[in-house]
Amino acid sequence: MLSVFTAKGDNFLPCPRESSPAISVDCYSISFKKIIQGNINYGRTKYDFTNGALIFIAPRQVVQWDSSIIFEQKGFSITFHEDFLKGTALAHQIKKYGFFSYSTNEALHLSPKEEKQIESIIENIDLEYQNNQDAFSKEIIISQLDTLLKYANRFYERQFLNRKEISNDLLEQFNQHLTEYFESGQLQENGIPSIEQIADYMSVSQRYLSDTLKKETGKTTTEHLQLYLIGEAKNILLQPDKSISEIAYDLGFEYPQYFSRLFKKIEGISPSEYQQKYTLN
Repeated sequence: MLSVFTAKGDNFLPCPRESSPAISVDCYSISFKKIIQGNINYGRTKYDFTNGALIFIAPRQVVQWDSSIIFEQKGFSITFHEDFLKGTALAHQIKKYGFFSYSTNEALHLSPKEEKQIESIIENIDLEYQNNQDAFSKEIIISQLDTLLKYANRFYERQFLNRKEISNDLLEQFNQHLTEYFESGQLQENGIPSIEQIADYMSVSQRYLSDTLKKETGKTTTEHLQLYLIGEAKNILLQPDKSISEIAYDLGFEYPQYFSRLFKKIEGISPSEYQQKYTLN
């Protein structure tokens, strides 16, 4: 139901297997590994590894590694079946931690101080796990797991704030994809893309994209999508040969009334009022 592995050596440990098949298990896994070379895939893309990367794997997620992978021996891994949490508050709380659902390039990058804090919690879990277990052991271990996840959540908050270059890059990719989607005619043909479709195209999880943009800009992915569409609408509205309904359909809106409501919500005036105001100037 639960296993704990820790290694404190300073040497390198080559993976003894060839490239693995894609595997998936009904367990949660929390691991701290330093990769010297090689790649681990979690889902469709490669993990973004640097020294001090904490990896969270949820049940039934697909994991695969290549034959060239080499780990530094120092690290730890905790694996526990989802049934281990049954009947506890953590069984429900753990599903709220977005980092278990994040895509493969979204590891938590720990500072040396944060690394020590996490390691101390792991040592407490390992100590309880290795000693003679009694009626209190499971409760104590779950309490320590809960503490570890709360710290991880705090550190992710810090990462969103500190790694602004990643946030800015994501926003740029987000807008660039919408531009390409619009210019290729897919907007008129397929309608407004869902946030899930955009995230999938960008090879990140929907949850991570939303969290990152919200932390960096204060706006959700849906709000960014709406702002982009209204920005395009403002340009088209200045074309005198286009009706409001035609513009709404061109922008992928199924109902012109919804387009008009959204436009007024963002701009403070209706599309027709905007058209009259700026075509007269």
